[in-house]
Amino acid sequence: MGIGKGCGWLWYRLAWVLMWVLSRTFFRMRVWGRENVPMEGPLLLLSNHQSYFDPIFCQVTQGRELWYVARDTLFRNRFFGWLIGTVHASPIKRGEMDMAAMRNIIGQLKEGKTLCLFPEGTRTEDGRISAVKGGLSLITRRTGAKALPVVIDGAYEAWGKGKKRPRFWEQIGVMIGEPFTADEIKEMGDEEFARRFTAKLREMQGELRRKLGKEAFDYGDEGGARCENLSRRNTKEKKLKGRKEDKESLRDG
Repeated sequence: MGIGKGCGWLWYRLAWVLMWVLSRTFFRMRVWGRENVPMEGPLLLLSNHQSYFDPIFCQVTQGRELWYVARDTLFRNRFFGWLIGTVHASPIKRGEMDMAAMRNIIGQLKEGKTLCLFPEGTRTEDGRISAVKGGLSLITRRTGAKALPVVIDGAYEAWGKGKKRPRFWEQIGVMIGEPFTADEIKEMGDEEFARRFTAKLREMQGELRRKLGKEAFDYGDEGGARCENLSRRNTKEKKLKGRKEDKESLRDG
């Protein structure tokens, strides 16, 4: 199933209305920074990941139609896989280089679409933001897409990892930051961009939590160390899997 494939325009619009009603009826939502969303050109919307509700909160706070990737295990249930496919979700294998999904992502962005990714790779265990995974600079370099930082807070309390059922009427805050351009990301390089983007998300989270009347998390110097270790591990894995073959495969696609 490709990104957005099989999703009729009318059904998508109906789903969008349902998501808007859900978010506004069952949650107390506040949004900051809508003016930072570029309305034209390819865009990578990169958000922290607190709950299953995050794709909904990302969609209803943007002025653009979103496409998503979701871990392939969510598509094992045929009905649920069909359901999330109708709102532009497509599968990606977690924990390994998925070249088919990468070509799909690049193809969608080259068409000028907006792709929503959760670069931590999985939902948070405690509401805090983990280090951003590497590889995003390859996408922006090949597509010219901007990277838009988005932070969600309150979704962990609503339906965080380990919680059996959702809790409604929680206060949800969404903050949208200024985008990084493709040229800025290229100049930084993959490791530095991952470090800076992690720091940016955590800075925004602190500001958002204070606006919501909460105490900001204290990350200390954890961001830089974790990002550096993650980047080194990703580099080693890429070498083991054949970095040259991966690039040739993307080029052929």
